[in-house]
Amino acid sequence: MPETLRSFRELCARHGIAVTHQRQVLYETMQSMYGHPSPEEVFEAVKQRIPSISLATVYKNIHLFVESGVFRELSIHHGTLRVEMNDVPHHHMVCSVCRKVTDLPDGEFGAPLLQTAMPGGFLVERVSIDVIGVCPDCQARPN
Repeated sequence: MPETLRSFRELCARHGIAVTHQRQVLYETMQSMYGHPSPEEVFEAVKQRIPSISLATVYKNIHLFVESGVFRELSIHHGTLRVEMNDVPHHHMVCSVCRKVTDLPDGEFGAPLLQTAMPGGFLVERVSIDVIGVCPDCQARPN
């Protein structure tokens, strides 16, 4: 059995996911993508290997990967689902014009005060800082 398939099978076993060819191709494709892809971007890339795949299947499996902990969903308030595949602690710069999301190393802000419990019984899972602004590309465009 090839190493990549063995690794994918082990990953699925750890996260309680059934192994399918579509999920493996989806996972491999997402791992090869830069940044924080949307389901539509993943769909366009996966169609190159599985032309018959539907956008609904891509959405369903991305949600499964997120719910099982394989990937994380990027901040829930950017308007569309974006998938976080970088598991190194970091934050994000978000362009308010084009919605491009760029990683920002965790050390840029120093160590934020991280408590495990907040007032009112809110349990902290992770801390994420979003810096909202205008990216250099959008700044360079004429109005």
